[in-house]
Amino acid sequence: MGEVAEICYTNGNGFPTKTCNGIIDHNLDNQNGSSSACWYEEVIDEDLKWSFALNSVLHKGISEYQDIALLDTKRFGKVLVIDGKMQSAEADEFIYHECLIHPALLCHPNPKTVFIMGGGEGSAAREALKHKSIEKLVMCDIDQEVVRFCRRHLTVNKEAFRNSKLELVINDAKAELEKREEKYDVIVGDLADPVEGGPCYQLYTVSFYERILKPRLKPNGIFVTQAGPAGIFTHKEVFSSIYNTIKQVFKYVVAYSVHVPSFADTWGWVMASDQPFSINAEEIDSRIEGRIDGEILYLDGASFLSSATMNKTVSLSLLKETHVYTEEGARFIHGHGLGFHN
Repeated sequence: MGEVAEICYTNGNGFPTKTCNGIIDHNLDNQNGSSSACWYEEVIDEDLKWSFALNSVLHKGISEYQDIALLDTKRFGKVLVIDGKMQSAEADEFIYHECLIHPALLCHPNPKTVFIMGGGEGSAAREALKHKSIEKLVMCDIDQEVVRFCRRHLTVNKEAFRNSKLELVINDAKAELEKREEKYDVIVGDLADPVEGGPCYQLYTVSFYERILKPRLKPNGIFVTQAGPAGIFTHKEVFSSIYNTIKQVFKYVVAYSVHVPSFADTWGWVMASDQPFSINAEEIDSRIEGRIDGEILYLDGASFLSSATMNKTVSLSLLKETHVYTEEGARFIHGHGLGFHN
C-alpha cells in the first residue's frame, strides 16, 4: 500500500521505469505499434497483488487521517482508494452499497432515521434516501478531504448530497454518537477496513458496540456494518471476528456475503438487532416495490436470502470463532494506515 504518486513513464523497452507507490507504467507492444498503459497495483497480501489499467489519476494526496486516491480505471471506471485499499468502483459499487443499506432498512418495519458511520463518498446515503419513509439521514465521516473530492468527482451522488434530509457531519463517528442524545432506527457502518494504524478499527470493538452504538438505537433498531473479505480463503482475516464480536452485544445476528468483482473477492456484512429478523423473500420484494423510490439493480428477496447462506467452510468458521475485537486485541487485514508510521 502507500500513497498514489505521479503517473510513471516507460523507457520504451517494455519494462516499467519505476514504481510510484502502487502506480506502475508498462509499455504494451503489439503488431500495430506500441502504446503505453499505466497500472495501479493493490497489495492484497504478501504474495498477492490485484492490478488495474488506468486512464488517469484524478486525485491523490494525504489527508489528516488517510492516504487517498481517486483513479479512473479502464475496467471499473472511477475507483476510490484509501490507505492503499480499494473502497468502491464506479462500475460495481451498487452491489456493495445495496447490500449494505437495503437489507437493514427493508427488515425494519418503518425506518425513519438513519445514522451512517463513514460513507464519505455518498453512495450509502444515496441508497438510503431511496426509501420513502426516511425523514432524517445523518452521514458522519471523519475525513473532510474524502467528502470534498467525492462530491466533486462522483457525480452519481450529487443529488444525495443536495437532499434536504441529509445532515452531513465531519467528525469521528464514535465521538459523534457518544455526544448525541437522539436514537436511530438504523445505524450503518460504512467504514474502511480495519488496518493497523488506520482511523476505523476502534469502531469494530465490543466496547464501542456495547457502550456507544447500541444505546443510540431505538428498541426495534437495526445495526449493519461492512465486515471485510468473506471469501473461502479470506474470511478469517476480520469477517468471522467482527461477526463474533457483534454476537456478544446483540441477540439476533445475521452474516451475509456476495461477490464484488472489483474487490476480487466475496465481501461480507453483518446485521444485528435485539428483535428477530422474521421476513421472507416475498415480503422483501413487496417492501421493495412499496417503499423504494428508484431502481435497485442487484438486490431482491431471493438474492438476499441466498447471500445469508454460507458455504460449509465459512459457516463452521463463524460457528467456531472465539476472537472478540477490543482496542488492545484487534485483527487487521493486510496493509497499514498513516497512524502506523507516526
